[in-house]
Amino acid sequence: MFDFEKLDVYSKMEGVTAEVLKNIFADRTLDPFLKDQLKRAIVSVTLNLAEGAGRMSPADKKHFYAMARSSLFESVALLRILKSQQLIQDTQFEQWYNEMEEVSKMTLKLIQKT
Repeated sequence: MFDFEKLDVYSKMEGVTAEVLKNIFADRTLDPFLKDQLKRAIVSVTLNLAEGAGRMSPADKKHFYAMARSSLFESVALLRILKSQQLIQDTQFEQWYNEMEEVSKMTLKLIQKT
């Protein structure tokens, strides 16, 4: 098992990523640019968590965990845009927002303890 697979925050984000991607790609009405931006941002969260876990020095780990959190913020901003344009339902937004808020808190704790 790889180190990143042992992180609860990685497992949580992996699930959120899969759910969001499945839903946004099923919706053919969404703007392709916004879909691509959201895909890139949300996948970046997951990848940076994995890359951070693979780094050897605490400073390197913190850097990638901070990048993951920044990409998470970008993902939330994109979801807010989709919601404001009524491209996703409020209930879907709230669910993803709450899950991402939990991941943000978990990531911040990971940064602080590294």
